[in-house]
Amino acid sequence: MKRIGIDVGGTNTDAVLVEDSKVVAAVKAPTTQDVMSGVVDSLQQLLQKAGSRVSGIEAVMIGTTHFVNAVVQRRELIRVAAIRLSLPASQSLEPMIDWPQDLRETVDPMIFMVEGGHEYDGRVFMPLDEQAVRDAARKIRDAGIRSVGISATFSPLTAEHELRAAEIVREVYPEVAITLSHTLGRIGLLERENVTLLNACLVELGRKTTDAFKSALGSAGIRTPFYLTQNDGTVMLAEVAAQFPVYSFASGPTNSMRGAAFLTHLDDAMVVDVGGTTSDIGCLVHGFPREANNVVEIGGVRTLFRMPDLLSLGLGGGTLINEKPFGVGPRSVGFRLPQEAMVFGGTTLTSTDIGVAAGLVDLGDKGRVRHLPRSLVDDALARMRDMLEEGIDRMKTQADDVTLIAAGGGAFLIPEKIAGVGRVLHVEHSSVANAVGAAIAQVSGEIDQVFSGLNRDEALSQARKLAEQKAVHGGADGRTLKLVEIEDLPIAYLPGNAMRVRARVVGDIADNVTGVAEAVAGG
Repeated sequence: MKRIGIDVGGTNTDAVLVEDSKVVAAVKAPTTQDVMSGVVDSLQQLLQKAGSRVSGIEAVMIGTTHFVNAVVQRRELIRVAAIRLSLPASQSLEPMIDWPQDLRETVDPMIFMVEGGHEYDGRVFMPLDEQAVRDAARKIRDAGIRSVGISATFSPLTAEHELRAAEIVREVYPEVAITLSHTLGRIGLLERENVTLLNACLVELGRKTTDAFKSALGSAGIRTPFYLTQNDGTVMLAEVAAQFPVYSFASGPTNSMRGAAFLTHLDDAMVVDVGGTTSDIGCLVHGFPREANNVVEIGGVRTLFRMPDLLSLGLGGGTLINEKPFGVGPRSVGFRLPQEAMVFGGTTLTSTDIGVAAGLVDLGDKGRVRHLPRSLVDDALARMRDMLEEGIDRMKTQADDVTLIAAGGGAFLIPEKIAGVGRVLHVEHSSVANAVGAAIAQVSGEIDQVFSGLNRDEALSQARKLAEQKAVHGGADGRTLKLVEIEDLPIAYLPGNAMRVRARVVGDIADNVTGVAEAVAGG
């Protein structure tokens, strides 16, 4: 295995070359405002550093904050249409009812609510009003809207109406991009619909970003298949991932956690990933991030879909330190750290300056921070320790001391002694753990569905088969698939031995990824 892993963060773009179980070369370059030139710079530096070792690269894995930043910053989002199949139910709460006003105005949705949907046990709640869907498609086409999200009640359990509605929309408007809620979210109409519409307003950016990454790799002379990292610690073939940009949300800290597991050979531990702007705290369970089982807000929008269980603190390498009145963060200089931090010739006091003054790291010109009062440095370090201790305590699920892995470019800010932590591990290449996690990632497939009319073994087998199909569709080698998680929950109040089954498999990337890409493009 020889791969390149790239992680585009808010402050730095990291790149590594991993061969088998060893990091051959690693570089850290500033993230540029246009993002892609920073990717090219980091690649060129990596290729130069690796020398002849770059021959025979099998794949490139890229992690990016591009899509979640677009939502948070309200930029590069396209207008969308929402078709909800649920009338006469749910008519009192229309799609996007709980979105922040500024985001809703940016997306400027065209909303349609029509009859349709199923009950929890798969029975038809209301027949699909196909004519209403067809009329909606004509209005969407005439308005020039290029992306639509379709949701229906309990569609993760029975997707029949969503699939039929998509067929009708494509008959009327073949060019439109369609996101179906059952492919993304879980049970819970509003939250599932929210993530569907977030995805719909990002699909065009997904295509542009994928094309730009392909161009950036070509500029560096790399023409191997490439993948985008997902927020469950795995990757998806770029052509497929472009259709589901929301799956990249939180992929940066997830990559760091996977990289931390790889670098330390630990499958169960806590990880603190200190970037340029935030510190993300999470838990490794069997080598993968613990998954959130509750509603997650993204840019002020409530969602319920696959996301890692993370706690973000306003503490990073670029965090501002205020002297009067004293304070640490949450504001950060972000990617401007090399220009604004004192040790690099700037005039802004940051946590990196505090780290240099305290002798925690050797960066820039330490003579520029010799004038800082020792009391200020000590107070800043104490405040950082308090922030980390509070965050770790909130994320712990056990009373005993835990093992903590320090990761990220700002890992030097994590002290050796922390309350509730038995030992803190600082390992080689931990500053680029995110890129390492990207490079070693596998492909996953996950299914969360209710089965009825089957016994338990049959339901588990069917769920596993569906998860494997999704993994292969995403670029996995079917021969290497391994079941990493499966759980079932009998539902007593439904007929037919109904049970909810959630299954997840992972596998190595397929050798014939070109064939997979062509199949995806054609279907």
